[in-house]
Amino acid sequence: MEPEAGNNRTAVTELILLGLVDTEKLQPVVFVLFLFAYLLTVGGNLSILAAILVEPTLHTPMYFFLGNLSALDIGCITVTVPAMLGRLLSHKRTISYEACLSQLFFFHLLAGMDCFLLTAMAYDRFLAICRPLTYSSRMSQMVQRMLVAVSWACAFTNALTHTVAISTLNFCGPSEVNHFYCDLPQLFQLSCSSTQLNELLLFGVGFIMAGAPLVLIITSYIHVAAAVLQIRSAEGRKKAFSTCGSHLTVVCLFYGTGIFSYMRLGSEEASDKDKGVGVFNTVINPLLNPLIYSLRNPDVQRALWRVLVGRRSLA
Repeated sequence: MEPEAGNNRTAVTELILLGLVDTEKLQPVVFVLFLFAYLLTVGGNLSILAAILVEPTLHTPMYFFLGNLSALDIGCITVTVPAMLGRLLSHKRTISYEACLSQLFFFHLLAGMDCFLLTAMAYDRFLAICRPLTYSSRMSQMVQRMLVAVSWACAFTNALTHTVAISTLNFCGPSEVNHFYCDLPQLFQLSCSSTQLNELLLFGVGFIMAGAPLVLIITSYIHVAAAVLQIRSAEGRKKAFSTCGSHLTVVCLFYGTGIFSYMRLGSEEASDKDKGVGVFNTVINPLLNPLIYSLRNPDVQRALWRVLVGRRSLA
């Protein structure tokens, strides 16, 4: 990692990820906990996907988007946790500069896709509850696929923009990242060139990627809440609020941790807090999503029972 003087190329070829804990005695505990969380997350989300595929009653737009969300959750945790587990096993904390940028790109690709997918799910609930007569035409299979395709295109553009922008910065030491994966705020702190434009870019693009979808989600659910309150059937209101409540819980967790991570740049004293938020972003949220949707949704519960046991529930 010798500095290259007289040019603008990146001098640091390897970075050191300090991880979650400094004490070696705690590392086996961290390994076991995160391995268990990874297997549980992948297993839970694969179960949701399997239930949606095998249960004809779940072949609806809402569960099409939920299946995509489960696939994203698997990808999100896979981008960060297996690499961290590998470093714990090998006792090697270094990561190449190129691998760090790759991890950064894929993490922001999947996180950006989450933003738009949660918005599409809110729009779906708005049409289903507030515009039931035109729902089937407005949320046709073609519309569903277009929403997902446009979401991927926007998320790809966002991830590529940030990756290219940070690759223009100079890193000439120190090379220690006080985190367990590569992300923008921690890399900004290591740059030996100005990051002002990069931070402005993060705020600007973040407003488009997160702010605009969040406004659309809130607007959709204001209309949904007003429509649900007009439903005369108590059972109908309960079912509508249950479905929408699951989605709103996921939205609050996702946006709450995301805003905390990226809207407080320049605070070097909060690195340990950033690790905790990073655990929520990459592990807890993907782990909780299948639990939230399955525990609060009887249709998913019945489908999961069919997948796991081989027969329908008696309920």
